[in-house]
Amino acid sequence: MEYIRITSIEDPLFAKMHQFMQSVFPAEEVLEFSLWQEPLQDQGLRVYVAVHEGEVVGATEYRYYPTMNVAMTDFTIIGKPGLSIGRFLAKNREADLLEWAKASGQTSLGMFAEIYDPYRVEEHSFGKVKAMDPFVRREVLSHLGYKRLDFPYVHPSWENDGTAVEGLDLGFMPTDDSLTELPASLIVTFLTTYYTVLSNKPQAWLDMIESLKQKETVALKGL
Repeated sequence: MEYIRITSIEDPLFAKMHQFMQSVFPAEEVLEFSLWQEPLQDQGLRVYVAVHEGEVVGATEYRYYPTMNVAMTDFTIIGKPGLSIGRFLAKNREADLLEWAKASGQTSLGMFAEIYDPYRVEEHSFGKVKAMDPFVRREVLSHLGYKRLDFPYVHPSWENDGTAVEGLDLGFMPTDDSLTELPASLIVTFLTTYYTVLSNKPQAWLDMIESLKQKETVALKGL
């Protein structure tokens, strides 16, 4: 299996990956094809696909913010069982992020991820890809070391229509597993930076940010 970086929408592997994403995620979670051109060229963002026998069978997108010293996993997609795709992506991503932080003269504080909560939202078919079942994914992320940031979370729809997307938690996997909380100011800076690309923010998201600004810390809880 190959771990291949995508840096242009002209790459034939990108078309396969985007189609792959549309077959797995709800529409509000997938950025429109042409809008990927600029992000793919962003040096702070990396998109990799797992290619097996010429086909895209997995993908992951992640970023590292040297000024905040944190990373973010945007998505991880596993398309087929029996190939250890999840481990392949996780190990390659981890190695890349370690080198990325090292090149910045730092050791990353940890990595954020938006994690579906199937106990609150029952209907998440994810294209009927069993490996992407929210119950499975949540347990896998817990085993990897992710914890839930203890505040009510929403995010702006990637369709940029001003809709607030619910049914998720904001998770964080600390490099130091003994970490029990994060500064609320770090979470605010991260979220406002991460969603800069979306101009149409829902009021629920703005209210959430204002609420976080009133806090000093946010606890990390079990998933």
